Amino acid sequence: MLIRKATLSDVPVIVRMTNDGGPDGKPRETLPEILPPHYENTFKQIDADPTTSLMVAEIDGKIVGTFHLSFLWYLAGKGRPDAQVEAVHVAREYRSQGIGSEMMRWVISEAKKKDCRRVQLTTNRDRKDAHRFYERLGFTPSHHGMKLVLSTTRG
Repeated sequence: MLIRKATLSDVPVIVRMTNDGGPDGKPRETLPEILPPHYENTFKQIDADPTTSLMVAEIDGKIVGTFHLSFLWYLAGKGRPDAQVEAVHVAREYRSQGIGSEMMRWVISEAKKKDCRRVQLTTNRDRKDAHRFYERLGFTPSHHGMKLVLSTTRG
């Protein structure tokens, strides 16, 4: 399996993969056949940011997983960064084959290379399978996350 930075041409596959399987197992939204330009524009912003990367996992040239990795700098912890991983998804037909574990081991390895003090993530509180997955990798539910939804629509 190859883990690499996503390219603009990967965006449609990533968008459809991350849309497939919300907390209730259903697609998050109905996507049009041709994606609106805001996905491409957002990718360009992510790609231009030196502290964040949209990554894909590939097997035989096919994208089978994705995640968003950012490095957050703090004055606490002697100025060392934290690795923040979000939007971790494995294509439905490739789940339960160790791909998610391999992606997360890659994240942990990269975080160690950058002398991060920790790897952190958020996961929907209703996704019990995801919680067990992360706990098997050594993550602990040490904090209580909160979100303030500002808008559910674009624009």
